[in-house]
Amino acid sequence: MAMFDLHMVLAITGVALVGGLIGLDRTAAGQFMISQPIVAAPLAGWLLGDATAGLIIGAMLELIWVLDMPIGSFVPANATVSAVTATAVAALTSPGGAPRSVLGFCILLSVGTVPFTMMADTYVRTWNSRLLDAAHAADGADVARSLSRAHLTGLLAFFLKSVVLYVLLLPAGLVAAALFLRSPDRVRVSMELFLMLLPLLGAALVVRRLSISALDPFLLTGFITAGLLAMVLHLHAVMITLLTVVAGWLGVRYREHRS
Repeated sequence: MAMFDLHMVLAITGVALVGGLIGLDRTAAGQFMISQPIVAAPLAGWLLGDATAGLIIGAMLELIWVLDMPIGSFVPANATVSAVTATAVAALTSPGGAPRSVLGFCILLSVGTVPFTMMADTYVRTWNSRLLDAAHAADGADVARSLSRAHLTGLLAFFLKSVVLYVLLLPAGLVAAALFLRSPDRVRVSMELFLMLLPLLGAALVVRRLSISALDPFLLTGFITAGLLAMVLHLHAVMITLLTVVAGWLGVRYREHRS
């Protein structure tokens, strides 16, 4: 297709490589929270010239997946891949600033990436467990060397997994976004409404997953504080959304540490 010129191919390649490095932070290395949507999406947006799109998409997806942690054998949706993919599609589809309808569509589109990311993560985890078994089966003198090799191979596997996902998902997302831009006005208006209602959906998901039978003081304090500051300081709608999500997220984290 004409949309996939050299510039677009280079952009997709760059996003895939950077996204692969960011994805290592989920479980394989670091775990400095860089892979969280609220960080990864703005970073991807900034690299592509639309940090605002990254802030909005990252904030929305952070609310939805804030409590999905890859702990033990549980394999959650790869929120990093979804956030970076949605941001990249929005930024590359609408250079100079993605409209709200495109942002809403890209967030909705990210839901379609979930089954693929979960299958890929499950496969790589299973393959990594075989590396560990092979390292343990080595002779005594070679165990340390085998474990080191298995660890580095595992890092490479996680990196390549993310790169392959981006290379497959980004072109598909760009084609879907191009078709969306040709849709009737009513469809685009519905996506704008979807984007506006997402913070409520995210807050409801957080409350439900925390199994809160009464009002949680920390989560509630975070939202109220953010709302009051936004009104007093007359902040832009984007900053209001970001501040509300961050404050609510901090409230959830504080509650987790106390429990």
